[in-house]
Amino acid sequence: MKFGTRAVHAGQEPDPIYGSVMTPVYLTSTYAQPHPAEPKVPGHDYTRAANPTRSALEANVAALEGGAHGHAFSSGLAATSTILQLLKSGDHVVAGDDLYGGSRRLFERVYRPLGIDFTYVDPSDAASVGDAIRPETRMVWVETPTNPLLRIVDLDAISNVCAAARATQKILLCCDNTFATPFLQSPLAHGFDVVCHSMTKYLGGHSDLLGGALIVNDDELAERISFLQLAVGALPGPLDCFLALRGTKTLHLRMERHCDNARRVVDFLDAHARVKTIYYPGLERHPNHAVAARQMRDFGGMVSFVLDVDVEEAKRFCTRTKVFTLAESLGGVESLIEHPPSMTHASVPEEERRRIGIDDGLIRLSVGVEDIDDLIADLEQALPA
Repeated sequence: MKFGTRAVHAGQEPDPIYGSVMTPVYLTSTYAQPHPAEPKVPGHDYTRAANPTRSALEANVAALEGGAHGHAFSSGLAATSTILQLLKSGDHVVAGDDLYGGSRRLFERVYRPLGIDFTYVDPSDAASVGDAIRPETRMVWVETPTNPLLRIVDLDAISNVCAAARATQKILLCCDNTFATPFLQSPLAHGFDVVCHSMTKYLGGHSDLLGGALIVNDDELAERISFLQLAVGALPGPLDCFLALRGTKTLHLRMERHCDNARRVVDFLDAHARVKTIYYPGLERHPNHAVAARQMRDFGGMVSFVLDVDVEEAKRFCTRTKVFTLAESLGGVESLIEHPPSMTHASVPEEERRRIGIDDGLIRLSVGVEDIDDLIADLEQALPA
């Protein structure tokens, strides 16, 4: 089945008792058992182990990513943390330097003190990833597009440069696919082992849930992740799973509108005198445009740009919009605006932000599905004269 059909149907059958077309919300913590240690449905003795609503969501997101196994979590960071729990003290991770601030905070302030080492490199330069691999490297972690500078990582190139090391040592290739979504990009098809999502964003699509997901093909790896789900318990509740399932049904429709609107917003910004730089992989002058055109179905709904203003004026600009809401997060039907240096990436040390290229005047837009004329008019009235 093609993507839109999978989005609507994968992992879901009508409820066998009443015929409900939508998977019910199984609000239960435990299940009656006819005999001790013999659940009526195998594996369903406690909702932390299995829940029908969560199982439907996990099958759905796995199908969208072209994976064999899906695992749902209480947030994107819970999913990220679960993968890191596969490592041990002394292990080494190569990660992209242009990374979601929460991921870097997790790496540096939670897992580095436990003895796991991290090296940050420009992920759009595959050679730098290969050069950073050491004998103790056990994981490569990238985002593409990156957050917030929208660099594009060549997944085939990363897979290729890691191939020699992977022949002699076990290295997991992990891709955070939150910005692209499975509609635009399929990391598993490019040799990656793990795909991570914050389902809070585009998969849910309505800014009303927290959730994360991991998708893998390897059976042994899936078994280890399932054990961590059970043992650690960082799982979404059934209602959040229901909301995420509702969201994935329209993912393909929403992403088409997100992408169309983002292109129009970029055209407007590109002609404005106070905009110094635009980060958007759909621009032909973007340094990774050719990779994005080859690797992605479209260029996404995220747009970052730098205003020719000081930091205080950049913050004030974010307060002047009327349709774009000043808020963190992204991927909902509504348009959002934020100032990464003081919001999503405030936990990244200032000197590191500047080294990466996060300018004080950087603005990040999550372009929603509203009428494009209203979005452009809103930016036009808010931009400094």
